[in-house]
Amino acid sequence: MDEYPYNEFKFSVNSDDMIEITKTPVKFVPMSETTNHLWKYNEDKILKDIQDYVTGTYKSHYCGQEANYRSIQTIDLMAAKELAANFCQANILKYGSRYGQKDGRNKIDLMKVIHYAMLLLHFDGHYSRTNNGLTEFR
Repeated sequence: MDEYPYNEFKFSVNSDDMIEITKTPVKFVPMSETTNHLWKYNEDKILKDIQDYVTGTYKSHYCGQEANYRSIQTIDLMAAKELAANFCQANILKYGSRYGQKDGRNKIDLMKVIHYAMLLLHFDGHYSRTNNGLTEFR
C-alpha cells in the first residue's frame, strides 16, 4: 500500500498498445510547515496548543507503578472491556457542558473536549493501529 494518497492519475497508451498509469501523489506538508495564510481563525495556533496539551497528558495519566505497567493508562483498561468509546463521549459532554460554568470560560475544558473527541475517533474505529498497547489484555 502506498504511504500517501494520489490526487491525479493520467492514463496513456504506449507503443505496445498497453495502458500506462502515471500517479501524482498528494504533497505531504508537516504541521510545522503549514501555510498560515490559508487559515483565518488561528487554527494553526489551536492545533499547536492541542498537540502540546495531548503530549502533556502522557506524563500525567494514572498508570501502573511497576515497569511493565507504566505505559498502561486507565483508558487502556476501559478499551479492553469495550468501555472506552462511551467514556470518551460522556467526557465530551461533561467538559463541554461545564465550559463557562466552572472557572469561567476555561480553555482547558475545551482542550479536554477536543482530546476526548480524538480518542473517540480512535475507539470508534475511524482510525486504527495494529498494536495499541493492549496486547497483554487480549
